[in-house]
Amino acid sequence: MLGKVALEEAFALPRFQERTRWWASLFAVDPEKHAAEITDITDMRIKYMDKHGVGYTILSYTAPGVQDIWDPKEAHDLAVEINDYAANTIKPHPDRFGAFATLSMHDPSQAAAELERCVTKLGFIGALVNDTQRAGPDGDDMIFYDGPEWDVFWSKVTELDVPFYLHPRNPTGTIYEKLWAKRKWLIGPPLSFAQGVSLHLLGMVTNGVFDRHPKLQVIIGHLGEHLPFDLWRINHWFEDIKKPLGLACKKTIRDYFAENVWITTSGHFSTPTLEYCITEMGADRILFSIDYPFESFGDACDWYDGVTLKGDEVQKIGRDNAKKLFKLGAFKDSE
Repeated sequence: MLGKVALEEAFALPRFQERTRWWASLFAVDPEKHAAEITDITDMRIKYMDKHGVGYTILSYTAPGVQDIWDPKEAHDLAVEINDYAANTIKPHPDRFGAFATLSMHDPSQAAAELERCVTKLGFIGALVNDTQRAGPDGDDMIFYDGPEWDVFWSKVTELDVPFYLHPRNPTGTIYEKLWAKRKWLIGPPLSFAQGVSLHLLGMVTNGVFDRHPKLQVIIGHLGEHLPFDLWRINHWFEDIKKPLGLACKKTIRDYFAENVWITTSGHFSTPTLEYCITEMGADRILFSIDYPFESFGDACDWYDGVTLKGDEVQKIGRDNAKKLFKLGAFKDSE
């Protein structure tokens, strides 16, 4: 399929090349290759896009990114630097690239203001945040965005009418030591990513974020971070047990997934899994993505180009849903 849109696609600042190479050595089979790919935006990436039929890429800063910085000023300053760099780098290629805002999530009003700057001044088409924000004197605290103090931020997101991508990050501090230090091979895609994001998203549901902001659109990756497979059980317990005990959600979990939540294929290239997610959520809420350079263009695109679905579902998931959600103009092979 030509004209695919990919939207969980990472980059890193070139000035962090050595740090990026060290970080890559913790998870990449070829750290040098990974470091070269993630610090490149318009050279190798466009060649891969052309080779594999990706018409448009929405870039985001790599995890853990700003969410790993517990000093509020340092985090905000880095977010501004990243956003300005991304805007300047993709400016010559408006028909190939868009960008998600990078945000420090220490302060809701500051995050809202930076998002507004990115959307209205830089032309960005949403935000991507790497799960909870590290905070506190030693970085061991975690800021979730599901409390009423974050309403000022979510109001701005809905006012700007842009999606918010809730992406994972690695566990840190006490959580790492107690849960993951002796189970290190489960960190990342095998388990910890899904655990973190699913907790955060369901916290937004049960703490009323979507009830207070019914137009909010949140994207999660990796075919839903395990949540589509638990929708029946979550719905049963919410409706039949938790609500009689006091849970105050106005809608069902299936309603929120139908009206507020999107999932992507990033890093999860399984046709039976995709078909299951379509059964649970419908093709209209699913978006193609790669998770480059943590995953390869070849693995993602060769798989997706060979998928057979019903009617126009392949085109919807590969391109048209993203065009509608992000209000995209013309791009390579967009029609």
